[in-house]
Amino acid sequence: MDNLASSDVQQEDQTDMMKSAGAGVVVDRGIDKARSRYPYCIVWTPLPFITWFIPLIDDGVTNELDGMPPLPGHMGIADSRGVIYDFAGPYTIGEDHMAFGRPTRYLPLDPGRCKGGQWDESVAHSCETYSQRMHNLCCDNCHSHVALALKRMRYAGVESWNMVSLCFWIFFAGRYVSVSGFLAQWLPFGLGLTLYLVLR
Repeated sequence: MDNLASSDVQQEDQTDMMKSAGAGVVVDRGIDKARSRYPYCIVWTPLPFITWFIPLIDDGVTNELDGMPPLPGHMGIADSRGVIYDFAGPYTIGEDHMAFGRPTRYLPLDPGRCKGGQWDESVAHSCETYSQRMHNLCCDNCHSHVALALKRMRYAGVESWNMVSLCFWIFFAGRYVSVSGFLAQWLPFGLGLTLYLVLR
């Protein structure tokens, strides 16, 4: 019973966080999709096979993630020039080339809502920190790298950004780069589900 109440409180906190951040209300700032330039954006791309066949999963991590179904995928954050940085693997920060391909979704943010530091400074700090960390798929990963940048800049006055809040935010407020971006995320899952239902 306590776990259920705790889960409800956590979900309310995530919803409040997204409302506070003003999800989906920021205009695109000099985005160049052809060159994969997304200034002041969080970007996302599917993980081959994992996202395709399990679009919503509970990654099995307890406590803050208990009962939350994050969207599995690979996340990065772009600086003011639109250059994307992602925690690509152990001790590795990708620059201008995401580990699993070009972004299929993006979430434009407002640099004017940074309370604790400049945008680029916070992105650089997060990259420096994660360039010295081991990658852990379940609890210290690309989403955590982006969350650290948002925490440092205290985006929208929030200091508790985490991988779960970012998963929900990109899922509900992220924009598709194009129709092909939408298809890259959902078509393999749709085909797999159809095949399963036909062969069942």
